[in-house]
Amino acid sequence: MCIRDSPPFGENLQYSELNWLVESFYGVLPDTTGEAVVNKAQGKEVFEYLELMVACLKENYRVLKPGRWMPVVFHHSRNSIWNAIQEALARAGFVVADVGVLDREGETYKQSIQGVVQKDLVISCYKPRGEFEERFRQLQGKPEAVVEFLRQHLAMLPVTPTTPEGQLEHMPERTRFLLFDRMVAYHLVRGARVPLSSADFYGLLDREFVERDEMYFLPDQAARYDAVRVRTEVEQQSLFVKDERTAVQWVRARLLQEPQTQGALTPKFMQELQAIESYENMPELKDILKENFIQDTDGRWRVPDPQKEKDIEDLRRRGLLKLFDGYVRETGQLKTFRKEAVLEGFRHCWDTKQYAVIVAVCERIPVKTLQEIHEFVQFYDIAKDIAPEPPSQLEFTWE
Repeated sequence: MCIRDSPPFGENLQYSELNWLVESFYGVLPDTTGEAVVNKAQGKEVFEYLELMVACLKENYRVLKPGRWMPVVFHHSRNSIWNAIQEALARAGFVVADVGVLDREGETYKQSIQGVVQKDLVISCYKPRGEFEERFRQLQGKPEAVVEFLRQHLAMLPVTPTTPEGQLEHMPERTRFLLFDRMVAYHLVRGARVPLSSADFYGLLDREFVERDEMYFLPDQAARYDAVRVRTEVEQQSLFVKDERTAVQWVRARLLQEPQTQGALTPKFMQELQAIESYENMPELKDILKENFIQDTDGRWRVPDPQKEKDIEDLRRRGLLKLFDGYVRETGQLKTFRKEAVLEGFRHCWDTKQYAVIVAVCERIPVKTLQEIHEFVQFYDIAKDIAPEPPSQLEFTWE
């Protein structure tokens, strides 16, 4: 895989001079039309690179047998290129099952969900089984399709991987947040309506699957996990707070250990807020607690039970959609925003076929910022191909 930002012989050599050198040596210029690179001289930016990679990976998808795996080793210093690779894999039909860092010294793969791109990353993805694809086509747009996807996806994930220290690995791909993301991505790429809100999805997870250590398993997998769990410890979950979602995950992990007051959480929480994304309008801790958790009569916050959680999620969703409606009505560039509000708005627009709203909002976000957010790229890349001509006056319907 070749990824570069400029001609390979240095910044000072003009591309026309490079062509002259190549033509002098070989007698003919190479055809670089189909070369999957990021190269301004060839007129190939990130989105052009994405389309070229989709074409390449579709051929990989075609020749790979259903139910088989494909590892992709990747290195680049820009998150935008990393996001393009992930989107290209999804567009080609693959389902991403694990993202890890290649540890060359220990010759092992260490799991990471923190967006580290300074090292070699390993993406493990698979081609869904044919019988599952057929069932999904029959059920798409219904909650049953989500259950089928989860059964397929959980069956493909490892059950009891261990760290070099002998601990059970905490597997981010089995957590409810990433399972929701994978489910949404699978529906988007196949043009299907996402039939469940996040609240309904989390309720379905609790009803249909088995939860262990904040991870979800099929029943037979849970039995295997339990057999190993009694003999060893689970590694402590490492969570890097960089936006609202990871902040909610961080608070949830602490409150699952024990209910706590806002005052007890605040000092630890503030220590984590050292690398928030520049575009993120980060809610304060008190708002994160009010929107996602339950306060007892003694003032301590705790994780709500599943039924209460659904009610809280529904209220939160309405608040996020109202905020997104404000973004749609604004004019000019959208430089800062609540990412979760934009994503909730995009999911609603997708289900109600308001594709033009997705495109219009994305095109008001600075290009560099847009390319840094994988979920935005995913919605924009698909919506712009099916959106009608932009209306003279954009309206967003959500109530």
